[in-house]
Amino acid sequence: MTKRLKCEFDEYVCDILNNEHFLETKKDLHHGTSKYEHSLRVAKLSYRLGRCFKADLRSVSRAGLLHDFFYGTRKDSPENSYLRHPVTAANNAKKYFNVTELEAEAIKTHMFHHVLIKKIFPFINRKEKASIKEFKPKSKEGWIICASDLIVSVGECERFQFTYAFNVAVLLVFNIILFKN
Repeated sequence: MTKRLKCEFDEYVCDILNNEHFLETKKDLHHGTSKYEHSLRVAKLSYRLGRCFKADLRSVSRAGLLHDFFYGTRKDSPENSYLRHPVTAANNAKKYFNVTELEAEAIKTHMFHHVLIKKIFPFINRKEKASIKEFKPKSKEGWIICASDLIVSVGECERFQFTYAFNVAVLLVFNIILFKN
């Protein structure tokens, strides 16, 4: 990222990065790294994709950074589960930051790829039920957060089984197809 673009990105997210509540995410592991580092990667990729797709750069940067803004791990409590944590993260984002409805929606729908995994590969053991309509991103910015989280997660999880990476890669293709329509 050029110095000018880094300055622009930093301007969008500096209040979040310096917030004591958000800094707590450095303590939580997520895909083998800290939730803080994961979220920062998602935010930076979202910013880059947002530039390509002429999205609201402030919104994709902030939503990317706040998409996993919950405390603990997904196994710690029901509110942190793979489909409930987006709502928890959006509520935390509203509580501590002045997020827009666009940003909150992007945070709430960022796990759409997991809903697709369950629909395409029903043998995967996921206890939670979800409808595609409920989790489908409603904005360009929402699609960008979803795709960025997926891409970053695949990179962070590359040490895991090939089948998981393959399934996620297939979902990325579906996301791209759906994003174009």
